[in-house]
Formats: sequence, structure tokens, C-alpha cells
Amino acid sequence: MQLFYRSYVEKCKALKMALKYIDIGANLTDSMFCGVYGGSKKHPDDLDLVLKRAWQQGLQKIIITVGTLSEADKALEIANKDERLYVTMGCHPTRCGEFLTNPEEYYEALKEKISSNPKKIVAIGECGLDYDRLHFCDKETQKIYFEKQLHLAKEFQLPLFLHCRNSHEDFMSILERNRSLFESCAGGVVHSFDGSLSEAEKILNYHSQLYLGINGCSLRTVDNLTVASQLPNERLMIETDCPWCGIRPTHAGFEFVETKFPSVKKKEKWSAESLIEGRCEPCQISQVLEVIAGIKKESVNKLADVIYDNTVRLFFNKEMK
Repeated sequence: MQLFYRSYVEKCKALKMALKYIDIGANLTDSMFCGVYGGSKKHPDDLDLVLKRAWQQGLQKIIITVGTLSEADKALEIANKDERLYVTMGCHPTRCGEFLTNPEEYYEALKEKISSNPKKIVAIGECGLDYDRLHFCDKETQKIYFEKQLHLAKEFQLPLFLHCRNSHEDFMSILERNRSLFESCAGGVVHSFDGSLSEAEKILNYHSQLYLGINGCSLRTVDNLTVASQLPNERLMIETDCPWCGIRPTHAGFEFVETKFPSVKKKEKWSAESLIEGRCEPCQISQVLEVIAGIKKESVNKLADVIYDNTVRLFFNKEMK
């Protein structure tokens, strides 16, 4: 297995990693990257190894997702160790109950993090609505503090990293009601999109600077693949949403995966040169691209270039000027 991995890396280097990727959604603060699963330590902290594999695979930048203030400092600590790492800043819909104790204090704390880290924070979010997990936070609270965070995007002229799960109608209603706010910020992306074609079209028709983020969860079923195959390339971005949303052998998109990585089935069998089955890593973003190219019957290289340019335009336009 070690020889296989070394030969794979050497092949990548020989190709000079012609394909370039940006992972717009990586949950690198998750305890799995410290070797902790369900509160139990299974293997050493291996985030450095995870990132090494990512850079070898052609990742140029990774955006670390922040879903709550309690994750913010850890995310920034990770990001400050490498110029290729960036951060979103916001409150996930399932965590919006954290606003309730002192809404203004929580909001001001988000503002302070953003204003203090202008070179690292590239988006507001993850924010939006999630009606699949109302046991964590009720609808009304989610709607109030999704709308509240739109003002952060306007104030700091940053794009939005958006979450919409089983909540399309209310999600679009809030965006429509706040169109002037959206138009005065820097655009956004609805990440981990797995909705219908009709929902995709409504999102894309809302504004030319609103994109769709695709990951393994966006490519699970035949219906998902049918939708993804019809989405315009110039409005797509890719992500892993790691350590979640990997492309599994049971997923409809798996047949299009060409890049395979050495892996172990059990966490306790961890090795420095292998992935762990069930724990997604940023390096697996190449698989997401391969599935999209496969269902669209398009060149992986050309698609990679378009998606890379989309992502730079939304998140790193100021940096490139």
C-alpha cells in the first residue's frame, strides 16, 4: 500500500498537477482530523497529513467552514498556519439558538472576528436554513438569524456561504425580501446543493453572482446526477464538505470516479499514508470533478478550469487585483 501511494504521488508530481482545485467547504475543525470519533481517540492527530495529501492532489486553496463562534478561533488558528487556507465566518442554521441568550453580543462577536481577520475570512456563513434538523433549532429562529447575517455580507462586502436543506421556499423568500442587501454584497454560493432542477433554476435566476456548490452528497442518486448534468458550468463550484459527503461505492456517481486512494476500513488501522473509509478528505475533490465531467460528458481539464475561475472570481477577486 505504501509503494502504491508513493507511486501515485510521484505520478501526480510528474504531471505537475495540471488540474487546479479550490475546496470551498472543508470542516477542518472537526474532531475526526484529531483522530477522535464519537468522543473516543482512535488514531493520532493527522490534519497535517490530510493537508499534505490535498496539496499533492492539486488543491490551491481550501476554505474552512465555520458554523459557530465556538469554532472560529480553532479555524483561524489552522488557517494562519498556511497562506493557502481561508475561513468563512457565521452561524449555521442548526446553531442559531446560540444567538438567543444575547443576540447583539453574538452578532458583534461575529463582526469582531471578521474585522480582525480581513486576510483570512473570505465569506459570511455558513448561514441559511435547515428544516431537516429542527430538533437543533426551530424554523423561526433560523429565519431571523439567517436574515440578520445578510447584513454582515453587506457591511464587509463579502460573499455568502449558504446552506439550504429542505427549506427552498423560505430560503428564497428571505433572499427575495433582501434583494437589495444581496446586490450590495459580493455574491454567494449555495453549498452542498442536492435539490431539484426547478430549485436550481430559481437560485441561479435570482442573481448572476449566486452559484451552486457540488459535493458527494449532491451526486448520490440518479435524480441528483440528472440535475447536476444540466447545471451551467459557469455557475458551479466544487467542495468536499469533509469529513462528510464523500462519494461512496453505493452512490450513483461512483461509477464515474477514476481517482482512487489507498484506504483502511477501520479507524484503528490508521496509517500515515492512507485515507480512512467513511472520512472524506479535501484530496477527494478530484472525484467530485470526475463525476461532474462524466455525467456531462465533458473534458475534466476544461471543466476544472471553468470551476476554478468561478471560485476565484467569487472568493478571491480582491486578492487577485
